[in-house]
Amino acid sequence: MYDRLKKLLSPLFIFCLILLIANDFYMKATFHNAFTGKLSDFCGLFIFPIFWSTIFPRHKLWIFIFTGILFVFWKSELASGLIELLNILFNIQRTVDLSDLIALPMLFVGWFYIKNDSIVLIADSLIARLSTLIVSGITIFAFCATSQQRYIQSFDQPQYVLLKSATVPDLNLYDEFEFYPKDSLLVVKVNHWYINRPIRNDDYNKNHSLEDLDKNVVARLADSTTVIPYGKITTLTINTAEGEDFLRFNGGRLDGKFSRKVNDKLIIEGFYKMGVEDSTWTFTSGDSDNVVVQTFVNGERTSVKQFDHGKLVAKTHINTRAYTIRNTYVQISIMILIIIFMIRFLIKNYRNTFPQELKLKLVWKWLICLISPIFVWLSYIGTRILLMDFNEDIFVILASFLFISVVVCPLMFVVVFWIKLRKEMDILLYCLIFGLLCSIWTSCGTLIALYN
Repeated sequence: MYDRLKKLLSPLFIFCLILLIANDFYMKATFHNAFTGKLSDFCGLFIFPIFWSTIFPRHKLWIFIFTGILFVFWKSELASGLIELLNILFNIQRTVDLSDLIALPMLFVGWFYIKNDSIVLIADSLIARLSTLIVSGITIFAFCATSQQRYIQSFDQPQYVLLKSATVPDLNLYDEFEFYPKDSLLVVKVNHWYINRPIRNDDYNKNHSLEDLDKNVVARLADSTTVIPYGKITTLTINTAEGEDFLRFNGGRLDGKFSRKVNDKLIIEGFYKMGVEDSTWTFTSGDSDNVVVQTFVNGERTSVKQFDHGKLVAKTHINTRAYTIRNTYVQISIMILIIIFMIRFLIKNYRNTFPQELKLKLVWKWLICLISPIFVWLSYIGTRILLMDFNEDIFVILASFLFISVVVCPLMFVVVFWIKLRKEMDILLYCLIFGLLCSIWTSCGTLIALYN
């Protein structure tokens, strides 16, 4: 088995695998440009046929040919029916973009690369054999993670953009829009917007998704519409299924007072500042007895007050992005203090028992090293849940398990065979320390993303 899988340890294969995962989980969401869009195709067309050729070496040529045919099929409209069928069981997303076919030459690169017998730098050993299995698991995970689900940004308050358009687009083609033509103008109600997975589903992230919304809608509708320049004030009234909306636009974005009436009763009143909620918003029930007042600062809700017959009955404070960042710093500081305390406890155990050590058979030492990543991962998950920062995305959960397994297993070998265990309690302490370190790593990544 190792002779077949050893090519997975080649430098270029591992580099492309790391680049594929980094692009799908970080670079696409951060930069979101044409380069990151094509990068996964180039890396995927290199590692996909090489991986399956190591599993089925006798069918190498057919694997490369079939990979090319499958890629062309997947990127065309012909695959739409198959994807709809698969979406009954799986959430698969695919963008039809024939320009992605420029990545096809990577198949020739992979074919000539796999023909080279001197591409493996690691000699046959137990570590090499374990590495091939780990890389194989990560590769399969990378193939699955490329089709992650799209995230939907919904809007609590009505969101409109104003465009110039001589025609009305086909509503059946756009599930996220509603169209209201006004002479040569087109009012587009945006019910939701597809975005990359947010680090926090808060108002700050929503405001970020609203940047250049009119331009993004124009790009989504293709060449049938154009943007209205900033500075042109337009006031409109439209009738929707929810009521009669009074809109004020500056260019193509809502700017100024907004109100909605149902049967001549005012039920929503508020203000926009270039498409973002501003100041105070008031929501009134049909009988006018129950009123909800939301306060916005820089587009972020700071408080929600509920009144019944003019009397305040409930008040809720909403954490802004700045508060979340400050709270994350506090959490990291507390975890660092806990780690310092546990390290001092380990040092105390070491001094009290030196030169004695915990007597374990070799098989138990190996078992501790191989199984401990599971307990580290569980402590990591428990910490994230405790911090109310647990991501339920199955790909993120699997990625965290793979990362912790790859990192913690060698560290436990160092602990067990070099530093050496002194008491049974040390095993638990090391697992907790590694789990907290992984959690600190995640929180630091969250901080970086929160600042963006």
